[in-house]
Amino acid sequence: MSSRLLTTSVAGIDAFVRDPRGVLAKADGGTLAVFADNAPAFYAITPERLAQLLDIEARLSRPASDVTLDTQFFEEPTSAPVAVPMGKFAMYAGWQPDADFQRQAALWGIALTQPATPEELAAFIAYWQAEGKVFHHVQWQQKLARSMQINRASNGGQPKRDINTISEPDNQIPPGFRG
Repeated sequence: MSSRLLTTSVAGIDAFVRDPRGVLAKADGGTLAVFADNAPAFYAITPERLAQLLDIEARLSRPASDVTLDTQFFEEPTSAPVAVPMGKFAMYAGWQPDADFQRQAALWGIALTQPATPEELAAFIAYWQAEGKVFHHVQWQQKLARSMQINRASNGGQPKRDINTISEPDNQIPPGFRG
């Protein structure tokens, strides 16, 4: 069985048991692989090398920057049911359609093959937050369904063209062209 060695200095276990300090003092870099039965049994390190390794570990555990990230932006959303406000309300950041949104959309005559993507929902919420209008929860869902239907149907279901792309010229000469 082959194994990877993490040091260039190797000693047998018998030699290590007879004179551990002497064998370890001769080790390159203060690290020694001790073999038993032709396989590494353990590693031995000098106190100086241990201090170096602990210092490296301490430096790596400290952040390289004093900038900290706000954890609220990295928390996973809870799966608790979202309370739907009664009556009319303005769109807010945490709004979600009902769990059976696709079924309801089908009842309204809008066939959605896939649920709303996070991008579609974020764009919808951002637009209507800026508008500041108030509607009932069901009306918001109807608006979302209609918005998804229109956006998905535009451009024949194809992704929208990136206006920043540079087109490739056509290098083919049509048959019968004389010029």
